[in-house]
Amino acid sequence: MEENDIADIEDLISSEDIKPKERYRNKKSVTVRPKKAANGNVANGTTTTAAEPAEAKKIYESVIPGTQKIYVKTWGCSHNSSDTEYMMGQLSAYGYQLTDSKENADLWLLNSCTVKNPSEDTFRNEIEHGTSTGKHVVVAGCVPQGAPKSGYLKGLSVIGVQQIDRVVEVVEETLKGHTVRLLQSKKEDGQRVAGAKLALPKIRKNPLIEIIAINTGCLNQCTYCKTKHARGDLASYAPEEIVARAKQAFEEGCCEIWLTSEDTGAYGRDIGTSLPELLWKLVEVIPENCMLRVGMTNPPYILEHLEEMSKILNHPRVYAFLHVPVQSGSDAVLGDMKREYCRSDFEHVVDFLRERVEGLTIATDIICGFPTETEEDFEDTMRMCKKYEFPSLFINQFFPRPGTPAARMTRIPADQVKKRTKRLTDLFNSYYPYAGREGQIYKVLVTEVSHDNLHYVGHNKSYEQILLPMRKNLLGTSVNVRITSTTKFSMMGEILDNEDDWKKCSQPVKAPIAAVQSSEEPRSKMFGVIALLLGMLAFILQWTWRHL
Repeated sequence: MEENDIADIEDLISSEDIKPKERYRNKKSVTVRPKKAANGNVANGTTTTAAEPAEAKKIYESVIPGTQKIYVKTWGCSHNSSDTEYMMGQLSAYGYQLTDSKENADLWLLNSCTVKNPSEDTFRNEIEHGTSTGKHVVVAGCVPQGAPKSGYLKGLSVIGVQQIDRVVEVVEETLKGHTVRLLQSKKEDGQRVAGAKLALPKIRKNPLIEIIAINTGCLNQCTYCKTKHARGDLASYAPEEIVARAKQAFEEGCCEIWLTSEDTGAYGRDIGTSLPELLWKLVEVIPENCMLRVGMTNPPYILEHLEEMSKILNHPRVYAFLHVPVQSGSDAVLGDMKREYCRSDFEHVVDFLRERVEGLTIATDIICGFPTETEEDFEDTMRMCKKYEFPSLFINQFFPRPGTPAARMTRIPADQVKKRTKRLTDLFNSYYPYAGREGQIYKVLVTEVSHDNLHYVGHNKSYEQILLPMRKNLLGTSVNVRITSTTKFSMMGEILDNEDDWKKCSQPVKAPIAAVQSSEEPRSKMFGVIALLLGMLAFILQWTWRHL
């Protein structure tokens, strides 16, 4: 028997596959396309009056994996990026072709972000472009989860943020012309869980970086935030599942782990554990020359862990980096935002960690023009940012997100918001955090390509960006570099080591797709043995028949 031969139709089914009961349990979420008669009327005799798209969609009566192409686009945070990588992994494992070409794709999968108006506007425009050019469109992410009744989502298939493991089913039904909406929360034993299993197949945007969502949702009720409507309350993954995923990623060749969620600092409060406890378990499985980056944490839930966090951030395989969004330097505004901390709490976090963690990088966010922000409130923010000169400062104008309490507040005139945003931006551009670093030597882990595709990007222990020449075999290695020049946002470096001394961060044990298929190998061998035994039995029976 050839290695890839299939002995019987049952060989196509593994224990990990979706069972018929699970597959059809949510058929109530499927809207079957109406059948049209030759005269253009639908089956019930009513005439369709809606305007036809510029190009009609191709309807597939049956879907054969491998014959359709899927285009995928993502907006938003690293949690969204991880969700997309999981969906791409499942589609590819099932046989669908993933393409970067919109024009050649049969279906567009669009994963959205609801944080800001501009990102939702771009998402809406992309939907309109897809439908007008005859493409099947499936939407996912926080926008349809938080506002599924939005007019421009009518008639589209939707994958909820906790239903990404059902992407193959949704795509299949959509290609047949049906509409599927899966917005339910996942539950086990009646309890809401964080989401789909972390062990699902994945296609990473960067094969060297694994993004692990350690929890979903949060414990806050921020008045400006729409994400809460989509991700809900805090739900954490078990530490064992997270550690297992990290080990799997390192085996597949990753050399950097990013932990992500809406608030990593709140991790574990719903399941009786904490972020430091998780981190200590993770550092035990990080290979030599690999690194871990801790994601965004809000101030309230990191305050009680500062001592342990300082020890963890000093660990040689953990970046001395933390993203702690403050949003405003005014206690009055923080109160109106319902951020559940005051400015002194945030400053205590920064001061405590900077004192105990050498080379610590603190990144933060500011919202300019919150409806209740006065000129004095904004001056408080300016003074705080001037005091700390954050090397990474994300400056955002306030956007009223529909359905949030802040959207009902009286807005500040747009010209004032723009002036405040410009003033803070000018302050940020007035200082150079890397000035005077020329000649310093750092050990860096090289994992990325720069946005202009002219350099490789490495990060030192402080997660500071160092641009390097694009030398062959440099990606995925740890090297020593000397700084030759600096800019506002990065440093340029020269490699000091000979290529023989470059240290590979991780030795891949298996490729990602092979990891998905590995469970089939024992079954293939088993069927080979069965086929051999059946052949021997047939020979014995034939010999017996001829000689008796």
